[in-house]
Amino acid sequence: MSTRTAAPTRREQILKQAARLFAERGFHGVGVDEIGAAVGISGPGLYRHFPGKEAMLAELLVGISSRLLDGGRLRVREAGPGGDPAALLAALIDGHIDFALDDRPLITLHDRELDRLRDSDRRLVRQFQRQYVELWVTVVRELYPHVPEARARGAVHAVFGLLNSTPRLGPYGGGTPGRAATESLLRRLAHGAFAALAEDREDRHGGDGGDGDRRPDGEGA
Repeated sequence: MSTRTAAPTRREQILKQAARLFAERGFHGVGVDEIGAAVGISGPGLYRHFPGKEAMLAELLVGISSRLLDGGRLRVREAGPGGDPAALLAALIDGHIDFALDDRPLITLHDRELDRLRDSDRRLVRQFQRQYVELWVTVVRELYPHVPEARARGAVHAVFGLLNSTPRLGPYGGGTPGRAATESLLRRLAHGAFAALAEDREDRHGGDGGDGDRRPDGEGA
């Protein structure tokens, strides 16, 4: 999903630099003065925009969860009733890849710092995330109606884990693929993961009838 559509405001600049610094050095390893210096204003000047670092962290993590959900819902609306589920799933994949490549510090922040949020903010993040997952699950089951809901949900989580691994790639260059190559690779891997659901149906109906084929959800030992 494209999370920036216009020139960033001062507030957005602060959040971007805060995300970068928090991801690089940890929430407690960064001071307000350093965030201010990164955007060219005094540390105390930040308080005109945010009451403190905790508010920045909350807005970053709640904000990106909300934007991902809003972007997914927009793609569903654009597809319209009776739209092609394969095309819609492709659009969802592309949107999440944009997020995973353009907002990598936020993935790191979520993994490391989510527990620092107030309970109310953390619940809101989780609520948005659950709704985002269920949006994907609905589309996946429209494309693969034979797939049980739990298996579709597992596939969605697996793809999210794949796409959200981008912070571990390191900077582009120096032996790592560039952005375009990484985007293409992630797209192929995500589509391949979902395509395995179609193969699962073939395994169910084309097996040798052994005990493994009669396990719940077609799973073996």
